[in-house]
Amino acid sequence: MAEISLLSDFGSTVSYITYIFSNSLLYPVMILLILLVVVTLILVGEFITEYTRRNRDQMQFEKDMQRISMIMKSSSANKTEEVISILRNLEGKQTQMVVSFSKEIKTAIEENNINRIEKIADTYEIKMLKRTEKTRIITTIGPMLGLMGTLIPLGPALIGLTSGNIEALATNLVIAFATTVVGLFSAGISFCLTTVRNRWYWQDMMDINDIIDALEAE
Repeated sequence: MAEISLLSDFGSTVSYITYIFSNSLLYPVMILLILLVVVTLILVGEFITEYTRRNRDQMQFEKDMQRISMIMKSSSANKTEEVISILRNLEGKQTQMVVSFSKEIKTAIEENNINRIEKIADTYEIKMLKRTEKTRIITTIGPMLGLMGTLIPLGPALIGLTSGNIEALATNLVIAFATTVVGLFSAGISFCLTTVRNRWYWQDMMDINDIIDALEAE
């Protein structure tokens, strides 16, 4: 009997500690959810700004790459200057990533260092992944925090129900539903931003690879 009583006390203590720890997470979770919404709205603003500045003339780009290929295959003594001139003219006609890449490889072109150009391309791929990092994180943790914000108040809500405290039940249920909505809102917006940006940057990497292929033409 003593052992049973001891186990019962131990179980009650563990349950109580778990309950207190769980409830102590409610306000941090709610604060994090509010921060997620703020960050998501900021990222939406950045997305709109990037969209308005995103120019991509695909037909002109293909013509420019064909010209670069022809120049690289020719025996012209000024091929380097001609190629750099074409790449310089991409500004305003292509995306910021492609234009920035074309500027950064100028020295490597002058040195005829293809390996250096490919390494720079790899760094741009990392930059693109980094730009989608925040939205991918929010897409993942938003529903997690929303679920935590839903489950944590259910304990006090059930206690309020058993004790006949309808006000405590209603308050906790409102918190539970609100946190779910906030978490899903942030995750949903972030998922859309990530999906569109992934397509954008996939196109940019294709253009960057086209530049490298044109420079490697012989």
